[in-house]
Amino acid sequence: QVQLVESGGGLVQAGGSLRLSCAASGRTITTYVMGWFRQAPGKEREFVATINWSGSNTGNADFLKGRFTIIRDNAKNTVYLQMNRLKPEDTAVYFCAAAYGSTLYTALDRYSYWGQGTQVTVSS
Repeated sequence: QVQLVESGGGLVQAGGSLRLSCAASGRTITTYVMGWFRQAPGKEREFVATINWSGSNTGNADFLKGRFTIIRDNAKNTVYLQMNRLKPEDTAVYFCAAAYGSTLYTALDRYSYWGQGTQVTVSS
């Protein structure tokens, strides 16, 4: 079992930055693909970013256009999401997730473990 706890969310003005953290416990995450997803009110949860076990390969949702970066520190058992140039439409609850495997996954059903989420609100 892997327990995931997100932190770092909050209220920020458009154009600003936030860094989300996802701290894992229970098991080392070195054998897991990690991902970030988000869910806005009234919308389905959607893929944001994913990273392989070593951090050497990442994948981002097309709509991000390079604004977000996923990073992992296996020594700290933590994954981060650096979010820059935030827009009001980025407002959502952001979730961290872990998946078994060695490749990148964008589909929700590939991920076995989920955190409780952290709220990000971007004001215009």
